[in-house]
Amino acid sequence: MALPRKRTNQSDKREDREKKEFDNKVLDVARVTRVVAGGKRMRFRACVIAGNRNGKIGMGVRKGLDVADAVGKATRTAEKTMISVSLVDGTIPHQIYQKLGAAKLIFKPASRGTGIVAGGPIRAVLELAGVQNVAAKILGTNSERRPAKISAHLWVRVNSTTNETETDTRETKTIPPQRPCRVMAISCGIAYGPQ
Repeated sequence: MALPRKRTNQSDKREDREKKEFDNKVLDVARVTRVVAGGKRMRFRACVIAGNRNGKIGMGVRKGLDVADAVGKATRTAEKTMISVSLVDGTIPHQIYQKLGAAKLIFKPASRGTGIVAGGPIRAVLELAGVQNVAAKILGTNSERRPAKISAHLWVRVNSTTNETETDTRETKTIPPQRPCRVMAISCGIAYGPQ
């Protein structure tokens, strides 16, 4: 005689299935259209950021027939395109200025206890990357996707500058130290020396 099966709670199964390695955040969902011979074809575009809050971050932008389809595709893309973030004591190693199109982003390291001083999409990217203390500013755009794209992918540049094992093939230039000059002298094109 067989023993009766132990009943499992459906919510227990759901919790096991929902335990994921990465946290996701939907930044933007937009309705987009494409003009075809028969008229307009509607799709939905989703922008998703995925991260493990411990130094890995990825971004995905995909289209689908409905919102759930677009978000699912973008989430899979974000999880496939993970990059590592270099952190020093919960902040970024140095100040970063990045430009893409009209969008300009400024990231500055912050002392412990400052938190994330940033707005909009950058805050989501930094939280999911695991950065705890940083100051950031977006200039030149109101878009959600462009700053997120810059901040998600500028870590490649940061990692290459902080990683000593990688070699940079570009030539380096020595910049002379700046001296304070009078404003009139600079605007006329003549440098009269320090003030």
